[in-house]
Amino acid sequence: MQKTTDTSLSCLAVRIKICGLTREQDVDTAVAAGADALGFVFYPQSPRYVTVDRAVKLCHRVPPFTSRVGLFVDAPVAQVNDILSLVPLSLLQFHGNESADYCESFGRPYIKAIRLGRPDNSADKTSLAETIMAEHRLAAGFLLDTYKKGLHGGTGKAFDWTLIPANIDKPVILAGGLALANVADAIQSVNPYAVDVSSGVEEGPGIKDSKLIRQFVQEVRSLEIK
Repeated sequence: MQKTTDTSLSCLAVRIKICGLTREQDVDTAVAAGADALGFVFYPQSPRYVTVDRAVKLCHRVPPFTSRVGLFVDAPVAQVNDILSLVPLSLLQFHGNESADYCESFGRPYIKAIRLGRPDNSADKTSLAETIMAEHRLAAGFLLDTYKKGLHGGTGKAFDWTLIPANIDKPVILAGGLALANVADAIQSVNPYAVDVSSGVEEGPGIKDSKLIRQFVQEVRSLEIK
C-alpha cells in the first residue's frame, strides 16, 4: 500500500486521538493512557453527542498540551460560535459538506474529514477527495474516514486504504474502523500523522472501555521508532 504523508513527518511519533467521549472516567482514562487529542461530538444525530454543558465539564478535565477537538456536521455558524464561546476547544473538525470559507470563518485551526469508499468507481472517489483537499488549502490536516450513506463517521468499518490519494501535502489523520486488531497494519500501510479511534475502544456507543483505550495507545506507542 502507498505511503500518504510527507516524508518529513515519517520520523515523528504517530499521534492518537480518542473520539466520541461522553463520560468523565473515559476522559481521565484517555489522558492517563497518553492520548494526544480527545474528541467531543456536537452532532445531535450521533449516539456520541454531548451537550454544551456536558462538554464544558469534560473539557475542563483535560490537562495542558492535550488537544480538545470539537466535531461538527454542517452546523449553523451561530451554533458553532455559541459553542466556541463556552467550550475551550483547541481544534475544530468538520465532517459534513462545509466549504473552506465556512471552516475558516471561525478563526480556529481545523481539520476537514473526507469519507472514502463510496459505491462508485475508485477514480471518482479519488477525484472527489482531491477536490476537497484543493479547496481546503488552509486546513491543518485531513481526516480520512469510511463512507457510509447517512452517517458522518462512527461507522466502525475500515475503508480500503489503497483509495487514499498519493502525495497528500498535509497531515493525514486516519480513521474508520480502527481497533487494536488492525491499527498496527494501518500505521505500517498508510504512515499517517495520527490515528483516530472511537468505536474500536467502546463497550457501546459513547461508552468507552478503559482496557481497550490503554491497549490501543500501547499498541501505537510500541510501533514508534526508538
